[in-house]
Amino acid sequence: MYFSPSLASPVTHTRMQTPRHVAGISGMCAACTADCTGPCEIGLSAIRGAEAILPFAADKNQFASEKEYPLDFSHFNINGRVFGAKGASADPDKASFPYADISSVFGTTHAVAINGPFILPAMAKLAWEEYYAGAALYGIPVVIGEDVIAKDPGLVTHNRRVTDSPLITEMVSAFRQYQLGAGDIVLQANADDEYHGVLEYAIDRLNVTSVELKFGQAAKGIQGMIQVPDLKDALRLKTLGYLIVPDPTDPVVAEAYAKGIGPVFEKIGRLPMWTPEMLLNRVAGLRRLGAERICFKMGPFDPRDVATVLQVASEAGIDLVTFDGAGGGTGHSPVKMMNEWGIPTVTLEMTVYHILKNLKKEGKHLPPVAMAGGFTTEDQVYKGLALGAPYIGMIAIGRAAMAAASVGRQIGETLKNGTLPKEIARFGSSVDEVFADLRLLKATYGNDVSKIPTGAIGLYSFLNRVSVGLKQLMALNRKFALQYIDREDIVPLTDIAAEEAGLATYKERTQSILSM
Repeated sequence: MYFSPSLASPVTHTRMQTPRHVAGISGMCAACTADCTGPCEIGLSAIRGAEAILPFAADKNQFASEKEYPLDFSHFNINGRVFGAKGASADPDKASFPYADISSVFGTTHAVAINGPFILPAMAKLAWEEYYAGAALYGIPVVIGEDVIAKDPGLVTHNRRVTDSPLITEMVSAFRQYQLGAGDIVLQANADDEYHGVLEYAIDRLNVTSVELKFGQAAKGIQGMIQVPDLKDALRLKTLGYLIVPDPTDPVVAEAYAKGIGPVFEKIGRLPMWTPEMLLNRVAGLRRLGAERICFKMGPFDPRDVATVLQVASEAGIDLVTFDGAGGGTGHSPVKMMNEWGIPTVTLEMTVYHILKNLKKEGKHLPPVAMAGGFTTEDQVYKGLALGAPYIGMIAIGRAAMAAASVGRQIGETLKNGTLPKEIARFGSSVDEVFADLRLLKATYGNDVSKIPTGAIGLYSFLNRVSVGLKQLMALNRKFALQYIDREDIVPLTDIAAEEAGLATYKERTQSILSM
């Protein structure tokens, strides 16, 4: 079986000349003709070179891996029970899914309440205002993504350290204006953000109390990269302290650029060069500055690095470590890196599970952990919580949450200009009629509900759907509080899933019962 996609994808805006006849091992058309103008990825590379490494129109799209991994959460089914109840009295009027408790906390020493076991991972483009606002409406944590200041036209620095960032201020405000006590806005920092003192600025000037240090680029694995086609902009970014290749301040490079000679300027994100000792010192320093919740964001790197991050998190008392499995979505990644590197989500979760289990045996503090990597709906959320129980208590929903915010925004626009799609018009012709869960927000926000962006309503509605579905699956297993979800609540359907998870299949469970 060949798991990788062919050399054609909407991610790169390419196609196969003969899509029904692809040579699996190469991904090329089985018959590559001499008169082909190259609609595939090879043809794109022939005319655009290294530019073809990256996705198409990454500034206005989100992407995910197209690789068909040999193991994912579809290899598990959710279990169900008939007798008893945990977390509720065995009373049919009380042990009912609407009463299942999915509330939790974010953080340890300075914990804040959250209304569901979810976190919305780093985002700083597309419908970000609605993304942050929707998280606040629902009462869960949400992360502002890395490198915001590079996109901020109002940025002010002194000695290359941030003194004012109106864009970060706006992003923080997008959440806080709808926050009612639950959840929090988290600011992420990559190596360049650390270089520019972004977290210091946000903690001191914006009273940000939740921050996240990022290792690598999650689904990307390597540093960020973006072409800078304009010499003036390249010089501006170089002056701010970013790594620009080639050097736009070199007169020879500038002269060649003017003549259309040489490489296009690229802004290259710095690779983080942490050591465990540096991380411990940085965490302590952030706490002295006023950070109350400090998080780590980790991609699907080598298991040795996963273990090191968890050991540091244990020693430092980190408030949340989010692990992002291969196959999940991202914004601006080399396509092949997105498809072909890293530990897939199920395998990564089991890696994390075993490391945490070992830390517990050693009597060490266990940091709270969230899993990311392609989670969308309640079935996947439940499986992720069950597979990692009792050590993994949160699920990060990224691309699906952004999609909900974007759809909500688009539907709002069509309502304004009278172009509502017919498949949506069947629900009505006003915001109140189209968005069914708006009535829930009215109970909380009253007349102010009219000010809430429809994108935020869309995200809130999506999260409500996932939450209700999660409660139903909990009731199916007679579990009425999150802490009762365990690994017996899922059953592997395939040998590879059983081996990876260390769980018995239906057949093995039946044989065990019959042998009693």
